[in-house]
Amino acid sequence: MATSVEKMPEWLEPMAATLTAERSLGPGWLYERKFDGIRLLAYKRGSTVDLFSRNRLPQHLPSVAAAVAELPVKDAILDGEVAWDGTSGYHVFDVLWLNGKKVTDLPLEDRRALLKSLPFTAPMRRVELVRDDNPWERARRDGWEGVIAKRTGSPYEHRRSKQWLKLKVECSQELVVGGFTDPQGSRVGLGALLVGYYDPSTSSGSPRAASRGEEDDFVFAGKIGTGFDTKLLLDLRKRLDSLEIAKPPFTKFHALPKLRAHWVRPKIVVQVSFIEWTGNNKLRHPRLIGVRFDKHPREVRRER
Repeated sequence: MATSVEKMPEWLEPMAATLTAERSLGPGWLYERKFDGIRLLAYKRGSTVDLFSRNRLPQHLPSVAAAVAELPVKDAILDGEVAWDGTSGYHVFDVLWLNGKKVTDLPLEDRRALLKSLPFTAPMRRVELVRDDNPWERARRDGWEGVIAKRTGSPYEHRRSKQWLKLKVECSQELVVGGFTDPQGSRVGLGALLVGYYDPSTSSGSPRAASRGEEDDFVFAGKIGTGFDTKLLLDLRKRLDSLEIAKPPFTKFHALPKLRAHWVRPKIVVQVSFIEWTGNNKLRHPRLIGVRFDKHPREVRRER
């Protein structure tokens, strides 16, 4: 049952889905399309709207904020995704708070009913259920990133949970740029990004240091040469030139490129899609999706 409280909280930890290799889960699950973008939490207090990433970093999206502000409710916390393409809107899939009540303990179906009662205007979009005998196959056929399976009757949990499962058509991973190669032929800006992730190290034996990521190894994960347009190539080169250093920042690597390679301080986070991890822990057929501004580099880990 929804619980009444006097004041909407400043922050509620968003629920996160668990990655699974399963393609069919049987009865007891509802499926939604997984959008290719970044998580967005909308906090509406009267006419004031604050937008945050899943890591509580403020997001500046005036058209989304304006649409949320128009909702005929006193206050609300909405959970959704903003697509990378920047044109297909704010895809809202859950509600955590509505009109003075925390509603996270309500069953999934009841929270979806609350969302359905809200009159969304563009660019807000309601995430509809995937009504298909094989949702993962539908995702593969239609070129989606994947689907999210949500257990019927489940509450909204403020943690990574197995009540929500990610069934991906292709893998996606946040990675940190540690270098780049020069362009060849008619290409401009750069040839490929050299990327990696942080791997918790136990060498220091200091839990405090490990919690800050100070002792983590920076592991080379491969190079990304596709997914760029000319503007992005030039913009990235300008940013990377300002971060250039003399030596590779990677502390663990195999077959690190040396020819025409430049090294940078690991400050830029990118989102990458790929087929799988190779036996040498490298990305197979990676493709750049976009640059992340909502993630601190030291928080980037390999998804398991």
